[in-house]
Amino acid sequence: MARLLSAGILLHRVRDGRRQVLLGHLGGPFWARRHEQAWSIPKGVLEAGEDARDAAAREFLEELGVPVPEGPWVDLGTVRQSKKDVRVWAVEADLDPASVVPGTFDLEWPPGSGTTQAFPELDRVEWFGLDEAAEVIVAAQTTFLERLPVVPD
Repeated sequence: MARLLSAGILLHRVRDGRRQVLLGHLGGPFWARRHEQAWSIPKGVLEAGEDARDAAAREFLEELGVPVPEGPWVDLGTVRQSKKDVRVWAVEADLDPASVVPGTFDLEWPPGSGTTQAFPELDRVEWFGLDEAAEVIVAAQTTFLERLPVVPD
């Protein structure tokens, strides 16, 4: 069986000479009280026959409710995350977290209740410096932080 492939966009910017990245806190009841390793790059699984770059743009729009800002895409490659491979592009751009309107997913909650509830895919979005981002991002995704372009002097 082929491994699933997810694709995403890591927005980054420089503020006061420091690189920052935009991460989303995973939505839903499982992640509600977690902080460390509960933040992620906006991403999602490719649809059948879909190009990875197109999927990354679609997932960004679905998860954040805004299109990918203009700017060159830098391929950060692929990492293995659990039962899937994740491919990410970096885009240097600014985005106001207050402009985000997250997409939702349905989940039976509480489990076994027969009641389905909608939860945000990402319940909040924030800018992080690279050191703090490395502490809160899903462990497998730290590699993408290391692959970001160097801040020019």
